[in-house]
Amino acid sequence: MKKITQILVLLIAVFSNAQKFENLAQTPPQGWNSWNTFGTDINETLVKGIADKFIELGLKDAGYQYIVLDDGWMAKERDGNGNLVADPEKFPNGMKHLADYIHSKGLKFGLYNCAGATTCAGYPGSRGHEYQDAQTYASWDIDYLKYDWCDTGKINAESAYTTMRDALYKAGRPVVFSICEWGDNEPWKWAKDVGHLWRVTGDIINCWDCEVGHGSWSSSGVWKIINMRKEIRKSAGPGHWNDFDMMEVGNGMTNAEDRSHFAMWSMLASPLIMGNDLRTASKETIKTLSNKEVINVNQDKLGIQGFRFTNENNMEIWIKPLDNNQWALTFVNMSNHPLDFVFDWKNHDIGDDVNGRYVDMIKNTFQIRDLFNHKNLGDTSTNLKARIEPHDVLMVTLNK
Repeated sequence: MKKITQILVLLIAVFSNAQKFENLAQTPPQGWNSWNTFGTDINETLVKGIADKFIELGLKDAGYQYIVLDDGWMAKERDGNGNLVADPEKFPNGMKHLADYIHSKGLKFGLYNCAGATTCAGYPGSRGHEYQDAQTYASWDIDYLKYDWCDTGKINAESAYTTMRDALYKAGRPVVFSICEWGDNEPWKWAKDVGHLWRVTGDIINCWDCEVGHGSWSSSGVWKIINMRKEIRKSAGPGHWNDFDMMEVGNGMTNAEDRSHFAMWSMLASPLIMGNDLRTASKETIKTLSNKEVINVNQDKLGIQGFRFTNENNMEIWIKPLDNNQWALTFVNMSNHPLDFVFDWKNHDIGDDVNGRYVDMIKNTFQIRDLFNHKNLGDTSTNLKARIEPHDVLMVTLNK
């Protein structure tokens, strides 16, 4: 039955000439989403304030462009014609007004909905209204759609997401399509031609390596998220990304943990979607989030997802190949005490079997750049020596 469904989905796409919008999200999207901090407690004043902070704090200049309203923006009921409408108390001027305000800042605007009959918070979902809702989003000049997976019963995920993809395409306004079915249906195997990014896990929570239960489901900390999926990195690339969820930087972890979190999302080529309150963010939080040297690793045009190189003695080392024969390496102290370490470049074969990229560290010498401290650390002709504080990170690039 599953094979028949997949064939039908393919035939419908072929004969309808529908597709996802190409040339979008050629690097992982950067932006902000309301859910991690505000849940459904969102309103027009909040969103305008966040847009203003993008400019004031230099986040737009650092590449962030999407402001995405998550669940709870719509009224509890559709109007008499079956159209979605904005909650009149939260958004008295409507979504088109808000989109215009965000666009006036040179930013882009996104909304949330769900493949089920209702959203995860109980608002109207898009099931049975996909084409109608897509037309509504186009009329509001929406640039990004996060599409969730609650109240879906026994419907087929690939088919449901393909239907919304086709609806968005027919509506005619280019939209980044964010698939959010939590990795339950292995979207990395089928979503490349459906969406621009897809969640690979359930919801993140603001802790280092914990799991918090919510009855029939649970939220996972940063390292639980990182370790949840195996063998998916080959699915990522320009226009189609593994999404490890919105970031928790600035939401209660230590500054060191925030740096490690941000470094890892950049190494993993995950979308960099902020989830904190930018209006009250500390200087250290903004310093981390706006670090262009780290962001450049995330935005590298090769679009290769990094991978774990070693995991020994409480030190994880991750590698990511970059354009122009450069490499990024991230050293993470997983322990609760400072670690002094020495890394002998000539004793390690730096390479990526999946993408066929290798470098002979004996024959080649690279300059070493410390991305968080913005300084050069010599070159690979001598051993790298460093002290890393608990749950902190040393992130470097190797440049010829």
